[in-house]
Amino acid sequence: MRLFLLLPALSLLAASCSMQPTPATLSGSWTQPVPGQPGHVQGMQLLPDGRASSINMHTLLYTGWSLDGKRLTLTGKSTGNGNSSLFTTTSTIDSLSRTTLILNTDGNREAYTRTPDAPGR
Repeated sequence: MRLFLLLPALSLLAASCSMQPTPATLSGSWTQPVPGQPGHVQGMQLLPDGRASSINMHTLLYTGWSLDGKRLTLTGKSTGNGNSSLFTTTSTIDSLSRTTLILNTDGNREAYTRTPDAPGR
């Protein structure tokens, strides 16, 4: 009987922690630690108008983003190795909360944390 009463409360808690991806809920700065560089972060800023910029990634320059259901598409320009090329990357949003975004790109899951105002844009 107690379990029956607890289930609705747990459902409400789970619903309050996860959010539907919309341009409003995704807009903002999202960062993750830079591998091998403690204390440094990298990521992206997603603006409400569909523009995007990179945070501390000088060879991967985001320029735009779009959302189709749970699919996030990022576009930009890669300038690594002396070459320059345009790119488009589409990821599935596995999870979104006010503070955490988990993207799945071809089986590779990456976690990002919402940052109030990330430096290095």
